[in-house]
Amino acid sequence: MRPPIEPDTPRLRLRVWQPRHLAPFAALNADPLVMRYFPATQTEAQTRDTVALWSAQFAEQGWSNWAVERRDSGEFIGFIGLTVPRRTLPCSPCVEVGWRLARQHWGQGLATEGARAALAVAFGALGLAQVVSYTALVNRPSRAVMERLGMHDTGQDFDHPALPEGHALRRHCLYLITREAWLQAGGVPAPGQTPYHGPPSPAM
Repeated sequence: MRPPIEPDTPRLRLRVWQPRHLAPFAALNADPLVMRYFPATQTEAQTRDTVALWSAQFAEQGWSNWAVERRDSGEFIGFIGLTVPRRTLPCSPCVEVGWRLARQHWGQGLATEGARAALAVAFGALGLAQVVSYTALVNRPSRAVMERLGMHDTGQDFDHPALPEGHALRRHCLYLITREAWLQAGGVPAPGQTPYHGPPSPAM
């Protein structure tokens, strides 16, 4: 059991999940536009299961995908965070940074802002050497966020194991940033010590 890490940014609060977050998160996951680069929308039951999993990860290790709120209004806008992919991928074992925001909050730099805070935790409190992110090749919006974060395309495109042959979203790209590159770009590690003692990520 570790105390949860809950970073703030100039515009965002990254928090552990609370009951008040469930309804707006379920609505976000049911939005076809938000989920257009995922295999399908999610039901409320699936959303509850997802939040339960992330909440258990927070209780065990102190980090996972955070519920994101705007500081100016307290409004829930989606998730941003760090997780270990459950499926075997070219980067396995690895830690990924990811995000999903409600459409009314797109185009404001919020995903980038929150993901930078997540990287500060990854390279500071968790002591990671590198972090990855991946998405469907056609997902240009998320790839643009990865590039703004200073991540680079590894060129190791792969077929997502959960998607069948011929699926429009099956082919994925893999991005990566090392702690060294992040520091050289001006990254400031988040304080605290909650080292991640999982298997080390392979060098790429």
